[in-house]
Amino acid sequence: MTGHPKANIRILFALTLVHFTGDFYSSFTSPLFPLFVEKMGLSLTQVGLIAGINRFLAFIVQPMAGYYSDRYQTRLFIMVGLLLPVVFIPISGIAVGFWTLLTTVALGSVGSSMFHPSVTGMVPLYAGRNAGFSMSIFNTGGTLAFGVGPLFITWYAARYGLSALPATMIFGLAALVYLYFTVPSPESEGMRHLGFIGAVRESLGTAWKSIALIWLVMFLRALVGQSFMTFMPVLYVQKGFSLVSAGMIFSLFTIAGTAAGLIAGHISDRIGFRPVFLFTHAVMAPILFLFLRLEGGWVYLGAILAGAAVLASLPIGVVMAQTLAPRGRSMVASLMMGFAFGLGGMLSPLVGKLADLTSIQSVLTGIAVIPLITLPIIACFPAAKSR
Repeated sequence: MTGHPKANIRILFALTLVHFTGDFYSSFTSPLFPLFVEKMGLSLTQVGLIAGINRFLAFIVQPMAGYYSDRYQTRLFIMVGLLLPVVFIPISGIAVGFWTLLTTVALGSVGSSMFHPSVTGMVPLYAGRNAGFSMSIFNTGGTLAFGVGPLFITWYAARYGLSALPATMIFGLAALVYLYFTVPSPESEGMRHLGFIGAVRESLGTAWKSIALIWLVMFLRALVGQSFMTFMPVLYVQKGFSLVSAGMIFSLFTIAGTAAGLIAGHISDRIGFRPVFLFTHAVMAPILFLFLRLEGGWVYLGAILAGAAVLASLPIGVVMAQTLAPRGRSMVASLMMGFAFGLGGMLSPLVGKLADLTSIQSVLTGIAVIPLITLPIIACFPAAKSR
């Protein structure tokens, strides 16, 4: 299916709003871990388990959602997928124990995994000639949500308490009404006759080796990013920062990633994907080392630099894969985001266990080495620009 010659701003805005709304509610959980730890006496292993299950469901659900999104022209995955985090993440505030908390977060994660492949696969169709920049704008919806969401929810929970979280769902329900009348149905890729494995083969075609390399880099980047985003709030509360200050650090990390993603998408449309990948991953490790060693007010600057380095390559990884394999946009998006993100996040329980045995600081220091491993893999990427 070919895209539209000119960018459709109205639909791109609606798709970005879906992304923002779903991720806004999904962003509530990690910044509230310090309060959940205090309320329920959770161990860092349990914190890692909640984060890991959250990502595991993305790992399981997103590829299947991408498969069905490419087969069927339905908005079910978008509307129901958005409804689940809007409802169940706020309900987590009245959870009475570990298992109730885990269930509500898991249901919210299932919903988030359902809508991501469909809306991500639709972006290139309405992007006109600047797919990289349009995907960065779309990605901004998610990363900006993970920036302002923690600021909002830590302020809200500090003032009104966890038990008041259900009232926040009213914002998401209002957005759902608007989106119901605005978001079009996805366009089928004509793969209804294929099974899941056949659809994957058809989607990737002869580009599967290159896409496998991109996926491996995206997985390792996700491992780094999810480890920092899961345990960063707990680490800085342990260091003496307030809950709201820890939320601010989290937000600066993600907002900086939003800006960096926009810049990376714009540059990649002009010089190609590989140089941008090489630069961002080369600077990531030293910046993360610096971030972990800063103290006082310098931590906020470190969060900006670290978030920019870690999150800049997220949108261009998706666009590069979709450029190499344009027939299965939703499937490829689910592999680059859901599968890589989920599998990387599934290791959160292990990261939490290691942190229980040693410290969060030492474990994150070790994880900061991982970006250096990706550099020889990125050097093998094909030279490509967005179409």
